[in-house]
Amino acid sequence: MQNLIDPAILFFIFGVLAGTVKSNLEIPPAISRFLSLYLLMALGLKGGFALSQSGLTASVGISLAAAVALAIVIPLIGYSVLRRFVSGFDAAAVAATYGSVSAVTFVTAVQTLENQGVPYGGHMAAAMALMESPAIILAVILANSLRQKLASGVPLQAGGVAALNGVTASAPGGSVGKILHESFTDGAQLLLLGAMVIGLITGDAGQAAMAPFSVDLFKGMLAFFLLDMGLMAARNLPQVKGQSPALIAYAVLGPLVHAALALGLAYILRLSPGDGALLMVLAASASYIAVPAVLRTALPEAKPALYFGLSLGLTFPLNIVLGIPAYLALAQALLK
Repeated sequence: MQNLIDPAILFFIFGVLAGTVKSNLEIPPAISRFLSLYLLMALGLKGGFALSQSGLTASVGISLAAAVALAIVIPLIGYSVLRRFVSGFDAAAVAATYGSVSAVTFVTAVQTLENQGVPYGGHMAAAMALMESPAIILAVILANSLRQKLASGVPLQAGGVAALNGVTASAPGGSVGKILHESFTDGAQLLLLGAMVIGLITGDAGQAAMAPFSVDLFKGMLAFFLLDMGLMAARNLPQVKGQSPALIAYAVLGPLVHAALALGLAYILRLSPGDGALLMVLAASASYIAVPAVLRTALPEAKPALYFGLSLGLTFPLNIVLGIPAYLALAQALLK
């Protein structure tokens, strides 16, 4: 309940309501882009400042390794489940979307931890950056494998129905090398990591100098951005209608299973409640910006309305309003 009376979350809910009643309220794309870059820069600085105080320890390495492991296991599990209900290409795209991460969900979770005074490691921002790419790479590999089967005449099945969808082996794709390059040179990713390095180098002096920018303005900027995200979520809800009940169930239950995997891993590795909660948030989130943008080129055979509509129209609102407080409560109860 405490999460629901947070101004940033209330602005998100307000945006959903405004979008649902088809209001003409709109945040210009350029401003929305600026807000997202600001949040990533501020988050990177916060992570770098925290790392300069804690140092690069063995526990940091363990947390990062756990994040990468989840980023590989989650899309593989998702693909094996989804192939029973949709075509292989759609299964790979949805699995990649849910195997990657949402920066906005993570930033909102960080703000929730700070509001409640729960300590967390600054390295978790690096964990978020590391978790974005593996799912995309796996999706490309799976799609190339499906194309090779198509070229050799092997029928592809999904839920007992042929899943060719008129796709031929000559459909364009993307090489793993190209995807890797795009992932690690993406402006948002680069800004996050660069800001983290700057925070690590400048330490306490940099933290004091940047506090008016990265601390004082953060809450208001996040509220403004979540208003825009609420509007976008409401306008993408119609894409969820008419989807297979199995896909709707995956969009709701899949993140819960992913969060449970992260919680189990955090418990085994003895992570702190704050780090464990953020690992759960990352595992449960789904990308709706970076991954869909790459998949449109790398997997043109997949339906964008499927993976984009489910992640932004359903999973993102559920995580923001209900998921984050639930994950934090579980982490505080079990990780001590």
